[in-house]
Amino acid sequence: MVATNAEPYEGGAETASAGVQRLIAVFRRRLRLFGGVVVSLMAVSLVGILTQPSQFTATATLALNPQKQPSVTVTSAPDTVPDSSAMDTEVEILRSRALALRVVRDLKLDRDPDFNPRLRKSGLGTQVRALLSGVVPSDAQHGASVAVNQSADIEATTGVVQSNLRVLRVGMTYLINVSYTSTRPEKAAALANGFARAYLASQLDSKFSATADANTWLDGRLQQLRAQVEQADTELQQYKIANNLMSSQGATLTEQEISTLDQQLALTRAQEAEATARLATARRQLASGSTGEDVGEALSSPVIQQLRQQRALASQKVADMQGRYGDRHPEMLKAKRELADIDGQIQGEVQRIISNLEAQAQVARQRTASIEGSVGQSRGKLAGNNRAMVRLNELQRNADAVRSLYETLLNRYKETSTEKGLQRTDARVVSNAAVPGSANGRTGIAVMLAALASLGAGALAVLVAELLDNGISDAAMIEQELDTSCLGSIPLLASAVDAPEMARLGPERYVVDKPLSAFAESIRSLNAAILFSRVGQPTQVVAITSSLPGEGKTTSSICLARTLALAGKKVVLVDCDLRQRAVQRILPEPSPEKGLLELLTGEATLDEVLIADNLSSASILPVSTNVYTPRDLFGSPAMESLLATLRERFDVVVLDTAPVLLVAETRTIAALADTTVLVVRWRKTSKHAVAATLKLLRNARITLSGAALSQVDLTQPAAASGADPTAYYKSYQKYYSE
Repeated sequence: MVATNAEPYEGGAETASAGVQRLIAVFRRRLRLFGGVVVSLMAVSLVGILTQPSQFTATATLALNPQKQPSVTVTSAPDTVPDSSAMDTEVEILRSRALALRVVRDLKLDRDPDFNPRLRKSGLGTQVRALLSGVVPSDAQHGASVAVNQSADIEATTGVVQSNLRVLRVGMTYLINVSYTSTRPEKAAALANGFARAYLASQLDSKFSATADANTWLDGRLQQLRAQVEQADTELQQYKIANNLMSSQGATLTEQEISTLDQQLALTRAQEAEATARLATARRQLASGSTGEDVGEALSSPVIQQLRQQRALASQKVADMQGRYGDRHPEMLKAKRELADIDGQIQGEVQRIISNLEAQAQVARQRTASIEGSVGQSRGKLAGNNRAMVRLNELQRNADAVRSLYETLLNRYKETSTEKGLQRTDARVVSNAAVPGSANGRTGIAVMLAALASLGAGALAVLVAELLDNGISDAAMIEQELDTSCLGSIPLLASAVDAPEMARLGPERYVVDKPLSAFAESIRSLNAAILFSRVGQPTQVVAITSSLPGEGKTTSSICLARTLALAGKKVVLVDCDLRQRAVQRILPEPSPEKGLLELLTGEATLDEVLIADNLSSASILPVSTNVYTPRDLFGSPAMESLLATLRERFDVVVLDTAPVLLVAETRTIAALADTTVLVVRWRKTSKHAVAATLKLLRNARITLSGAALSQVDLTQPAAASGADPTAYYKSYQKYYSE
């Protein structure tokens, strides 16, 4: 076995190919774990796949209408084409638990043992109990057992039914495939068609429910609006009555009154002007010397006309009698008196006519003034009415708005009531599911998926194991992660020999009996790496230590000392581990009574405590079994004096020390040595423990040659990476002889 020298590996900066090789090495090292996981999972999967009953799948196809019917809303909305989101929504509705629960209840699947897990278990249990007891349960008992926990049965059955349903949209079309898988072909078809029918029925129920809800809301709203219309009309009429705003033919009574008064005022003013004009004309005629007989009213007066006729007769009589009797005749005088009396009557009648004209003019003026007063009052009332019309218009608008909304909702209520019996679904069944004639041919796919899953689980197991493995596995890890040199790898003896009986000799004996073996060569390589770790400086005192017990530190020290002795070197092995005294296992019986402590305390001389190795020319400085001291003798001048003496008498001094993390005095001893070698057990010692040990040694300014891997199992695949020589052990193991 060849070990590395003390120089760092050039593989510290790995290339991509080196990374791939390292990954392959990891899988080779974990091949047993990987294979075990893959084979176990694959076996379980195959058993499950092959023991599964045949599966049958039936498919029903639904088509959604591109143009949906307008939903029942208060205001109509334009029809919209369903987009991808709408189609995905319908797919999820088909997959929903509510629809599956409806199918379970419609088809009474909770009574079917193929879908109800409790019935399968209870049925099997009932049969087993019947066989054991010899009693067959009655139908009543069976019915009672089925009726127990009905709601729980429905829930469990719904879960089973829903798990075997598959709903997929066909590309970017409006088609949806509803597939159901069952162990029985007729049930697969029945459930696929059942889901399609339940979906259409749920749409109708949704529409009926929406219409009913809309009608209920509209009816309640109409009742409220009807009351509001009545209240608004009542307030409007009461306001009109209170403010005298009653109207007829589109105008208020005040407006009609003003219109009538305006007409009467115009007429009376005309009559007043006419009467005044007739009076003025008569007065002008009288003022001009007229007797009044030519006044227009007198001319038209029948009395005056009659009197004038009488006067004409009387005047003619007077004229006849004057010519007959003369002026003094009694008859003549009588006739003149009659004529004068007629003239007086005419004048009196004219005066009455003038007085009547004056009365008529006065009446016309009074009438005009009265009507003007009434018009003024009406106009004042109209101004008040106009101010009241502002509130009236507001009340009117409110009443009109409430009435308009009421009429709109009333019309909508009539429409929705009409639509209630005309509802149609937004989907239709394109093709019903047929009973499948053959089982699903998916066993090959299942096996392939199981194989992929098993491989993935195996890879995951390898990854987890590698992540949890904190041990040091090769030289590259020592140099890259711990930043120290790897001095070599010491194989586990059982993995480096072909004959099992040779491994029973033990490494300490085997390195002497088989000096040309690969194991002995690994010790010589370690010795070379230590001696050449300090170029230009002598390396005479070597301290061998470890982080924790059981890492092969003492075995490495003994093998190193014996190998050097066989090479002709004068070597002494000093046991500096006061607690374990592991070097004693190679000493002849009986155990020494004096050793290192007696030598340091002056109770013995060096020659008295040195023991010759019975298999080589090496000397051993042991620790006696009966003496222990709590004093720090390794930091005393006596220890320095002892090492100086040993340097003079021996070529190489090997110090077998205690573990660094357990015993503080080890650092004191290592500081006195020319160099220190840290032994790390392969894949057992934690990287954190080694890192802590290196930190302690560096803080103590101890010269460290590097670390050596011990107990490397060469039989395991990929025991090291390609950068470590142990990876090529199979290629050169025949080079060495046993």
